[in-house]
Amino acid sequence: MMSLIPRPAPLLAALALLAPASLARAHPHVFISTTLALEVDAAGQLAGIEVTWAYDEMYSMLLLDELSLDPDYDGILTEAELDELDGYDLNWMEGFAGDLYVTAPDGHDVPLGPPEGLGVSFDANVYASRHRRAPLAPLAADGAVVKAYDPGFYTAYDLQGGVTLTGPGAARCALDIIPPEIDDAYEALAAELSELPPDATGYPQVGETFADTIRLTCEAPA
Repeated sequence: MMSLIPRPAPLLAALALLAPASLARAHPHVFISTTLALEVDAAGQLAGIEVTWAYDEMYSMLLLDELSLDPDYDGILTEAELDELDGYDLNWMEGFAGDLYVTAPDGHDVPLGPPEGLGVSFDANVYASRHRRAPLAPLAADGAVVKAYDPGFYTAYDLQGGVTLTGPGAARCALDIIPPEIDDAYEALAAELSELPPDATGYPQVGETFADTIRLTCEAPA
C-alpha cells in the first residue's frame, strides 16, 4: 500500500550503498507528517506547542490490526474505536522526550511538560493524533529553536503539515525554517555506521542531523 507521506527516496538510495548489516538499523521504519503550532503569549513567551502526528498508511494499517479495529476493513472507525485509539501514542516510557526538542536563546535545552492529548482522527487510511506540550519554565520566544526528530532515526519526521504561530503574541513573531544539510547528514550517518560492530544492536543517534530547524524571531512586547 502506498503511503500518503513521501518517503525520503534520496536518503534510502544513499543508505543502500552502506553495509547491508547496518542498513536495517539505519533507515526509518515509521514516517510521520508533522504539524506544529507554536503559541506565543502576550508577554512574548513561548507558552506551548501543539503537535499533530499523521502516521504513514502502512503503520496506520498495522496499528488497526494490532488493536483489532475496523474489522470490516472499510477505513471508517466508529466513535468507540476512535476512543480506543485516543491516547495510544501518548503513553510514553519514562525519559522519552516526545521527539520534540526546544532550545532557549542562550542555547540550553528546555524541558517540556507531559503531553496533553487533544484528540485523534482516522481519515484516508491515515491515523493522526494531536497533543500539546508546554515549557516547564518561562521561555522567551525570541531566539527559541524547535526541532522534531527521533534521535535514533527509527521514526522519520517531516514538517509536511506546516508550522504556524498562534496566540496573542504571534503577530510580533516570524518563523525561519532551516532544512538540514543532507550531504552532511549522509556523512554523519555513514560515519556512525562505520563504527558499529556487526553484532551491534540499536540505532545510530543521527536523527537530529536530518531534522529541520525552526527558529523564532520576535519583537519585544509594546
